[in-house]
Amino acid sequence: MSTEFNYATGRRKTAVARTRLYPGNGTIKINGRPLENYFPRKSLQMIIRQPLVHTKLLDKYDIKINVSGGGVSGQAEAVRHGISRALLEVNPELRSLLKPVGFLTRDARQKERKKYGLRAARAKYQYSKR
Repeated sequence: MSTEFNYATGRRKTAVARTRLYPGNGTIKINGRPLENYFPRKSLQMIIRQPLVHTKLLDKYDIKINVSGGGVSGQAEAVRHGISRALLEVNPELRSLLKPVGFLTRDARQKERKKYGLRAARAKYQYSKR
């Protein structure tokens, strides 16, 4: 693997994915493990490959990703965001393909904080009439 790479960061909820794109043959490693081992669910693998499939670059780059924080779904979407941004570093003309489908947009939705006097963010304690 060459030392020339493109770097980008993807985020979703509390997950952060630091992505490196190397010219190669399409292997994806996440935290040193193959994609299929780190994300065994096919739906999450599909989410991660979406930007590559959409731009028809699936077998052009080797990708190394360090991901931390969040759960599996948030991590998968953070990885997708990171790959999309790294592809944009390689070729800015891909913006016209990635932007309309929303791969470059950072999903800003976060968990709402619990408020005092309530059981959860918006849920109240059960009311007892008697």
